[in-house]
Amino acid sequence: MSTCKLVYEGKTKRVEELADGNYLLTFKDDATGEDGKFDPGANTVGLSIAGLGRGGLRLTEYFFQKIELAGYPTHFVSADIEGATMTVKPAKVFGDGLEVICRFRAVGSFIRRYGHYARDGQELEAFVEVTLKDDERQDPPITKDALDMLGILSAEEYEILKELTQKICRLIRDELAAKGAELYDIKLEFGRVNSEIVLIDEISGGNMRVYKGGASIDPLDLVELVLG
Repeated sequence: MSTCKLVYEGKTKRVEELADGNYLLTFKDDATGEDGKFDPGANTVGLSIAGLGRGGLRLTEYFFQKIELAGYPTHFVSADIEGATMTVKPAKVFGDGLEVICRFRAVGSFIRRYGHYARDGQELEAFVEVTLKDDERQDPPITKDALDMLGILSAEEYEILKELTQKICRLIRDELAAKGAELYDIKLEFGRVNSEIVLIDEISGGNMRVYKGGASIDPLDLVELVLG
């Protein structure tokens, strides 16, 4: 008899509740994108890559441990690489979920929206952008004031979220730079564990754009670059 209760079947992960109250995340080999091309900002599954689930989990475990060592809170408990599963503390998301993007280069949706003013690849200083997880409305961006007025996230919590995002993403950027790679942008998720805002979900190649020598690095190659 299973000790897990299905909570959510997502695009790239399956979420189940364990008997002890923690959650079990199962990492899939699916990646977001369109027409078979990987895109971390897409709303649909565009391709499957053999080994992507385990690779994403290896990278997630590595970065979560680095982040916690630096003093930033996460929901991470443990990982089973062979089983492609991660045990995490139960966290309550903001509204129906927020995505927090930190941008070091102007690419992707940033250029699609602001290309009249921004140059493709232009340097950005840890620009933080929050979007609602809402596939029907194409994950619309939302401001601090709107988050506060709609009761999703208070203005004070937004500032905590922004500061955590920038500190965590600079840590990840520096880790990648030490491997000769450059982080262009990355998508994070946060939630509350008790009353504390913590990093949740994953940190893998499926959630970021990374370049080396002017060429983008695909998610599995990024695992090898960072972990060998």
